Amino acid sequence: MRPGSVFYKMSGSGNDFVMFDGRHTSAEELTPATIVALCDRRMGIGADGVGLLEPTEPGGVDFRFRFWNRDGSVGPMCGNGALCATRLAVVLEFARPEAEIRFSTPAGLHRGRVVGSRSEVALPDCPAPRAAPDVHTISGEGRPTLVRPSVPHLVLTVDDVETVAVSSRGPALRFDPATGDGGANVNWMSPRGDGSWKMRTFERGVEGETLACGTGAVACALTLASQGLVTSPARIWTRSGLPLDVTYEIESSTASSIRLAGEGRLVFRGLTGSLPTDCPTDG
Repeated sequence: MRPGSVFYKMSGSGNDFVMFDGRHTSAEELTPATIVALCDRRMGIGADGVGLLEPTEPGGVDFRFRFWNRDGSVGPMCGNGALCATRLAVVLEFARPEAEIRFSTPAGLHRGRVVGSRSEVALPDCPAPRAAPDVHTISGEGRPTLVRPSVPHLVLTVDDVETVAVSSRGPALRFDPATGDGGANVNWMSPRGDGSWKMRTFERGVEGETLACGTGAVACALTLASQGLVTSPARIWTRSGLPLDVTYEIESSTASSIRLAGEGRLVFRGLTGSLPTDCPTDG
């Protein structure tokens, strides 16, 4: 990547991203090695992933949103990334404030808008959550469920998410054979006592815990709804202490009218320098 490229550091409830304007930065510049270097929290900018907003032809969608996980792998969709992209689209004048924003991803067409200090995005319909009894759980992890709101998630209920050993349990569950090819993100959730729920997430592509996960919050809300534990809208509290709100309808085998609302905040704008991957190596 060329030194001096403009980037935007953004936060979606602590799920943080390095974002680029596709009019000035191309996808070809964002190689896996470059993405890993950008996301490095000591030698780079630091982030859970990288996003690119690409312009499209007039009369179509407002922009194309491409996303890469921290490890350089392609992500078909990222909920908090989409909330940030929706906000950035207004900042970059791809779209107008308060108006409906349309953008495409490998996971399909999405709609969103910026309302005051928060962003909202609509997700495509997905199959209703299904029980996953073959997942290898341990004592205290109840009712494993699989659901795919654009990307696959495994959801488990626990008494208190604060007691979950995410760093050790995450890898085992993320690659559990019952989650299918490529594995799944893993979410644990527990009640707060006021009708809302707390969540923690081990996120694939980051291969560690993140402070929030947008599609994970949707997966938790849909799972709770399928068990009769919440009604729409459902509030899910992330590890950062910020809430994500999920509205939805579930009829028969399909979840529809899914909307995710939460923080999509521009933290700062900066210029890239020489990345570690550009430096000569010994030998």
